[in-house]
Amino acid sequence: MTDQRPTPRSDGTLTDAPRSELDRFLAEVKGLTPAAPGSRGRLIFALDATQSRQSTWDTACELQAEMFREVATAGGLDMKLVYYRGLGECKASGWIPHPEQLAKTMSRIVCAAGHTQIEKVLTFAQKEAKLLPVNGLVFVGDAMEENPDALAHEAGELGRLGVRAFMFQEGHDREVEQVFREIVRLTRGAYCRFDPGAARQLAELLRAVAVFAVGGVAALANRHDAGAIKLLGQLK
Repeated sequence: MTDQRPTPRSDGTLTDAPRSELDRFLAEVKGLTPAAPGSRGRLIFALDATQSRQSTWDTACELQAEMFREVATAGGLDMKLVYYRGLGECKASGWIPHPEQLAKTMSRIVCAAGHTQIEKVLTFAQKEAKLLPVNGLVFVGDAMEENPDALAHEAGELGRLGVRAFMFQEGHDREVEQVFREIVRLTRGAYCRFDPGAARQLAELLRAVAVFAVGGVAALANRHDAGAIKLLGQLK
């Protein structure tokens, strides 16, 4: 399948992410092991909070609430926020079971200039997985300024712990894509690229991952949004 660019709307935003990227992402998600139906899923929600990410951070504040709402009837979702910014600052919240609580936590954070700290995110996820089962690590970012070999090593360790990384890349940097795909390969996770104007597409995919992580195929079958339909088509 050839890669198709998003179609601009009249207001300048984009209607879709590239078809081949979405198809590949959904095919990779097929292997995710969901939590038992009716149980609470656990997702680590990690974001790049360096200066260029402020607009995406604001979008993420809205999208995380949608993830919670989508899984409410399937059991529930606990999310742990991890973010990095500035000169070596990388912090994490506790496990948060309510969207309002997470939104309040995120609203207090202001993006600050700095370098990426993806390695810290991966090692943190390892520590969490050794304490409690983690259904997945979701990471949203647009840059990578670290040693790819070091990231590969930590991703391999995370994969051995059974935590799949869902790497969402904003933009088209080929070096970033290569590293993100390697993290995905080593954790048996999934990769998808999106454009700044395609927030709705990202929202659909995040909701689908959240629902599947909590309730599996049965929970997705009860949903009728585009993201769930696309995911169900790959889970037959």
